Amino acid sequence: MNGSKNQFLMLGALVVGLAVVLGTALWLKLGPRPQLVTNDGAQRDRLMQYGAVPDFSLTERSGENVSLADLRGKIWIADFIYTSCTDTCPLQTGMMARLQEEYSSKPNVQLVSLTVDPERDTPQTLSLYAARHHADAKRWYFLTGQRDRIIRLIQDGFHLSAAAPPNSAESTGMIPHSPRFVLIDKDARIRGYYDSRELEAFVRLKNDLETLLKG
Repeated sequence: MNGSKNQFLMLGALVVGLAVVLGTALWLKLGPRPQLVTNDGAQRDRLMQYGAVPDFSLTERSGENVSLADLRGKIWIADFIYTSCTDTCPLQTGMMARLQEEYSSKPNVQLVSLTVDPERDTPQTLSLYAARHHADAKRWYFLTGQRDRIIRLIQDGFHLSAAAPPNSAESTGMIPHSPRFVLIDKDARIRGYYDSRELEAFVRLKNDLETLLKG
């Protein structure tokens, strides 16, 4: 009698255990799936890093010196132009003017245009060029300086192609240079490159800028 009772209890326990196992398996299969939750910080961290901009000191159109220290704590966009350019520079400057307008309410966004023709692009020349494009003196810098410093900054600092030697530039009337915008974060880290000739790249630039602004 006791043997039959014990067998019955063991069978009951086995049934209950099997029910628990099956129930758990069914819940795992049909129950809610865990969701991958992302936030602005995670999105910001997914932006690439291409090194950091080294320290520099160049002359702004106002005649004042601008160094990396003046841009620390700001999110900035750099491009490379020269005032007599008829190739991509007008397009680049027009897009920078659009960025200035769209982010006029964001004081921590700075625009920086560096000339690749410093011999001709004096502060006075850059001032006239900036005025034609309604560049805000506080929000949009135009920088010039010694040619070797600028070339070294573009090549070694921004990792982009720089101007041709002066004799080649004079013979062709054009100075080859990168048409890309560069996005730099508050810690002077390069976070993206964007070809000014591609509309999709310009949209991506603004999206990445918005991501950094949320950080």
